[in-house]
Amino acid sequence: MLARQPELTYSEYLAYEQTSPKKHEFINGQAYAMAGASEDHNLLVGGLFSRIWNHLRGKPCRVFSSDMKLTIAAADNATYYPDVMVVCDRTDSDPYIKQKPCLLIEVLSPSTAMLDRREKLFNYQKLESLQEYVLVSQSEIKVELYRRDPEGWLVQSLNVGEILQLQSIDLAIALSDIYEDVEP
Repeated sequence: MLARQPELTYSEYLAYEQTSPKKHEFINGQAYAMAGASEDHNLLVGGLFSRIWNHLRGKPCRVFSSDMKLTIAAADNATYYPDVMVVCDRTDSDPYIKQKPCLLIEVLSPSTAMLDRREKLFNYQKLESLQEYVLVSQSEIKVELYRRDPEGWLVQSLNVGEILQLQSIDLAIALSDIYEDVEP
């Protein structure tokens, strides 16, 4: 018989997360444990993080990896751990939680792809600061870029031989560089 998880308040979740040996995302009063990631997932995240970190050195923006929480107040305090997050707003100064990213990147895993494409996309688009959301496939050389436009969100699908243009941080990355250490 399955037992129902107790519903948590956002404050209870944060207190729980501070002492938990595992990371949990928080959606609609529930804490969901996060699974470990594959080698390819880690290589893709690490490569993107390092390129962005090097590009932003000496600039006011900061890049964070999957250990930094992102809370979305407009989505009932839904809290995620994006694979890569860039924050350029220095008023977003909590050392454990960010709320004003300009760029979010998720590397798709078989178990999370639907979540990243639906729930996270829907909730991330509620962030007024967010300019770009990027989905990186592990199974093929393919990147999806969602960019905020004055009239809504535009989507662009990139494949082999193309370049990802991140306008939010003025950085271009060839897909061949993103995938240099993995063989999808």
